[in-house]
Amino acid sequence: MRLAPAEPGRSPKPILALIAFILACAPAVHAHSLLLSSVPPAGAVVNGAPAVALRFNNRIEKKLSQIRLVSPRGEAQPLTVRTDGALDALEAPLPPLAAGRYRVDWRVLSTDGHVVSGTFAFSVSP
Repeated sequence: MRLAPAEPGRSPKPILALIAFILACAPAVHAHSLLLSSVPPAGAVVNGAPAVALRFNNRIEKKLSQIRLVSPRGEAQPLTVRTDGALDALEAPLPPLAAGRYRVDWRVLSTDGHVVSGTFAFSVSP
């Protein structure tokens, strides 16, 4: 099968200009949310902690985000996330904590529509 030859005098410039225009008008791609810091910090040994606070690199949807505390015995407890405060942060009050190693599981909805999750641990000293 043979392809028909290109029409003489026809330039690819209009097509290239159209492609460049489409790319220039495309919305910027947002990165997924990344955890920048936490209180208590990952791996820390603390005397007690009144709350878990997480800060991300961009805005998150607080009402659709979750924080869960896993006790030294492996019991998971969902925490109540506050909906006020900075748009790039989550905070949830903690119950009184006994000595031991705790794990924080978090799950957030990024403003780009992607669900991102992670975990970190801290310990409470006796």
